[in-house]
Amino acid sequence: MKKKNNKIDRRDFLKTVGAAGLGSVLTPANAKGDPNADGKTEETKFPQVPKRKLGKTGVEVPVLALGMIFNVADRQIVLRKALEWGITYWDTAHGYTGGNSELGIGKFLGKNPEVRKRLFLVSKASGAETPTDIESRLQTSLKRMSTKYIDLYYGVHGLEDPAQLTDELKNWAESAKKRKLIRFFGFSTHENMAKCLTAAAKAGWVDAIMTTYNFRVMQDEKMQAAVEACYKAGVGLVAMKTQAQEVKTEEDKRLTEHFLKRGFTEGQAKTKAVLEDKRISSACTSRGNLAHLLENVAAVLDKTKLTQADMELFKQYAKDTCSGYCAGCSNICGPAAPEVPHINNVMRYLMYYNSYGERQDARELFAKIPQDARDKLLSADYSLAEARCPQHLPIGKLMAEAVSKLA
Repeated sequence: MKKKNNKIDRRDFLKTVGAAGLGSVLTPANAKGDPNADGKTEETKFPQVPKRKLGKTGVEVPVLALGMIFNVADRQIVLRKALEWGITYWDTAHGYTGGNSELGIGKFLGKNPEVRKRLFLVSKASGAETPTDIESRLQTSLKRMSTKYIDLYYGVHGLEDPAQLTDELKNWAESAKKRKLIRFFGFSTHENMAKCLTAAAKAGWVDAIMTTYNFRVMQDEKMQAAVEACYKAGVGLVAMKTQAQEVKTEEDKRLTEHFLKRGFTEGQAKTKAVLEDKRISSACTSRGNLAHLLENVAAVLDKTKLTQADMELFKQYAKDTCSGYCAGCSNICGPAAPEVPHINNVMRYLMYYNSYGERQDARELFAKIPQDARDKLLSADYSLAEARCPQHLPIGKLMAEAVSKLA
């Protein structure tokens, strides 16, 4: 593969992707730090994405994680392509696509059982409210994926309040580890992230966290302090929603043009911006889009660093377009509109619909909001919530848009 000034020629990259085929997919290199390596080294036709340590777990994981919010059973090719490039961190959840994400992994491992020892397999206890619920979902996930253990289990899928990190939850996590059902325990969060991360750093028993982290969230001083606290405490951090919501404005166009001149797509630059932060162990990407996956592979294999000017451009862009992005601070808008406690969730689902193209998933998630809460979305008074919103979002207008598109 040709390199020019540390840059990977995109045409050569895509040519390599097509020409190499799938012949080597099940025998990639066993790099140092592979979570389940047996010490053997095998040759591969593909460069492998770099790895980083996941907090104090002692495990190294690829800097790109494969996010599986899609019907994996119907897209086995995505798993194969991920393996070719050394993307062995596979992230799923009990609730993704009605269980078809985990079932698809089970289908793949059923045909290729030797792959399991090379994977860092991650799942989440979607919708669980008690340790009993978590245990039930874990057992289901193990059966679906045809595995005896899960490497990292997020016992809370969407932590909103540090108070959810109870002693009862801690005891369950310790029990699951002793029974060798999970290796590490953590949670995911896309609401009130700074508070949740800070609490985990202080708690001392959370191994890893999957959190929203992108060029917009980076500008928040409280979030930066929370990330630093986790890093110092040895809590592994995995970034999700790294692309942030796109805003179709002149600023958006200028950002795209700037990075194309630098040799990156806008998406590649956003991924690079996240991974420039060495406190982040991995960035979760793909969501079933093979082209997006390979675009990010090219980005991390390309050794060109973003400049200070690039990062300043991101900072200014985030400031100029903040009114189009929900930062997940439901602790601010929620109390201001108590009759509609799902504001943040609704805006997140609208983002899935508008920015990620995941229209069916967005509708299904919206449908899970209690009917009485959905009925109030159009009649609620959002004036106080809009006044308090740090991003100055037109919340009432966005709720109406969500009802129109998702109901």
